[in-house]
Amino acid sequence: MLYYLFRFLDQFGITGSHIWGYISFRALLALILSLVISIYFGKKIINYLKRRQITETARDEKIDPFGTAKVGVPSMGGIVIIAAILIPVILLGRMRNIYLILMIITTVWLGILGGLDDYIKIFRHDKEGLHGKFKIIGQVGLGLIVGLVLWASPDAKINENVSIERQGMETVIKHRSEPVKSLKTTIPFIKEHNLDYSEVMGFMGDYKTAAGWILFVIMTIIVVTAVSNGANLNDGMDGMCAGNSAIIGVALGIFAYVSSHIEFASYLNIMYIPGSQELVVFMCAFIGALIGFLWYNSYPAQVFMGDTGSLTIGGIIAVCAIIIHKELMLPILCGIFFVESLSVMMQVGYYKSGKRRGVKQRIFKRTPIHDHFRTGPDKMEKDCKYIIKGPKELQFESKITIRFWIISIILAALTIITLKIR
Repeated sequence: MLYYLFRFLDQFGITGSHIWGYISFRALLALILSLVISIYFGKKIINYLKRRQITETARDEKIDPFGTAKVGVPSMGGIVIIAAILIPVILLGRMRNIYLILMIITTVWLGILGGLDDYIKIFRHDKEGLHGKFKIIGQVGLGLIVGLVLWASPDAKINENVSIERQGMETVIKHRSEPVKSLKTTIPFIKEHNLDYSEVMGFMGDYKTAAGWILFVIMTIIVVTAVSNGANLNDGMDGMCAGNSAIIGVALGIFAYVSSHIEFASYLNIMYIPGSQELVVFMCAFIGALIGFLWYNSYPAQVFMGDTGSLTIGGIIAVCAIIIHKELMLPILCGIFFVESLSVMMQVGYYKSGKRRGVKQRIFKRTPIHDHFRTGPDKMEKDCKYIIKGPKELQFESKITIRFWIISIILAALTIITLKIR
């Protein structure tokens, strides 16, 4: 909104109005504004949630011998994150940008889905929340929408290769290809680092392009579902999911910026994606909202984000990566989410295999994996066989969280340098 207002004023030579055209100015302003909104209004929303008794008791109090009892902590704090993202984006973003529209739809869609889950848990006192199949339907539906829009929209195009040449004092941009609809995505650590979905479906002959788009839509559905569920599982300790996601958001913001900057795209030999600069505004608002939320969510938490926040966060990360053609980098960038999900699947599969043979067995003391490090021997079942019993010394929740943040920083740095290591 403000972008269009100041662009209009710039036509009349109003001093300072031209700076609203700079993506760096709007992105940093979005970061600051989202940070202020989440900190200032966060307290008011927390107090409101307390008054309405929209609270929950974390399961941590039963297993964390170091922690304070987390009883009556307000939940659905993801509302703070969603508001702190959407308000700056609507004020500062170019609302006609197809990528920005998709990110807003993602935020609202998964915010509603997660909100329904929290509502059932809190107001209907059903610990299971929204039935799993309805969550999956909601996530698949969003993935389908994103995939089909990127397929059909004439604005979702890329220049696969561009080059920059200096001729005297002038910079000449040479496109090796015209802006086109593309089924290519970036593969880390590979010299010719683009994978074409249509080439994967080359066995379809003349129909390989159509089959490639179908494969792309399916991949979009898988990525959205996997990452949103991974973020949901990671939300088990104070500040854990918010901190990890903010770090991931920084990496995605960098990817979006270099993909939208023709000189950087040429230097890094990556796809140039016109219009993706608006994702930088969105991701800065995303980062600011999460850091502001940590003001209240860091240990000991004054508020939990609930599924309202965690599902939304995961979906935002997934859709942003898909838009900038970096979805195959998510197993590295979101390595923490991946390991959390994998630990649960391994635990369930191993437990069920033993149950069929009449044996009680587990791999970890508890899953998701972060719970393994704060579960002592006194909480382990006497008649159950555990493969991994260590560490013997329990860890403070805050220490586990910060160590996971450090791992996320390492993974984010590794993901970024894959642009040059290939």
